[in-house]
Amino acid sequence: MSTQNVFHLGINAADIEGAALAIIPGDPARVERIANLMDEPKFLASHREYTVYLAKLDGHSVVVCSTGIGGPSTSIAVEELAQIGVRTFLRIGTTGAIQPHINVGDVIVTSGAVRLDGASSHFAPMEFPAVPDFNVATAMVAAAKASGADVHVGVTASSDTFYPGQERYDTFSGRVVKRFQGSMAEWQQMGVLNFEMESATLFTMCASQGLKSGCVAGVIINRTQQEIPDESLMKGTEHRAISVVVDAARRLLTE
Repeated sequence: MSTQNVFHLGINAADIEGAALAIIPGDPARVERIANLMDEPKFLASHREYTVYLAKLDGHSVVVCSTGIGGPSTSIAVEELAQIGVRTFLRIGTTGAIQPHINVGDVIVTSGAVRLDGASSHFAPMEFPAVPDFNVATAMVAAAKASGADVHVGVTASSDTFYPGQERYDTFSGRVVKRFQGSMAEWQQMGVLNFEMESATLFTMCASQGLKSGCVAGVIINRTQQEIPDESLMKGTEHRAISVVVDAARRLLTE
């Protein structure tokens, strides 16, 4: 087993003790919280946006590794974890819903992503679909339902940018390039549920290379109602989404 550290994460195959599954939040601050829901949480490394823990879930080793925001940094984390033996990637995040019937506190499991990113095209042409692994998505849906949450399964618009790509005008310039003007209304008409920033890259990268992935997110805002999340509601939503992803990991590991 190699003891050579991968370039960005600063860990090696021996460190992860045979883990084949990783839970990948964006926020480094969530990593320890996720690991602490499992057994024997152990800090491995922290560098830039990447904080890595190892934990045990029903006796199985599980990596928890933050990815930072967006597709490019996510692709680095997934690539380097795959190099040392991880094969299944469970993304956990928060999201903004764009359909009126979705409420703050609900859970969205993504069944496919609109590729509004650039990184995914470095792994497969645009004709290739950005889709999760079926068994991973199914486990996420089952875990979300078991949590008591209202669960929505559908398509996510996955953008490289938080502001123009998600058609936000409350910016320094107030300008959105023509490509994205009116885009949110179009996605709504097509039934797209939400915006986030990683699933297109994650799904395309994994599906095109024989890896497995899925994405579950807690809804912290509905953009048909307001643009700024209510801070008092965010912690509960985040905690529920984290509990869901850990339960999904347990279901996958005991299949």
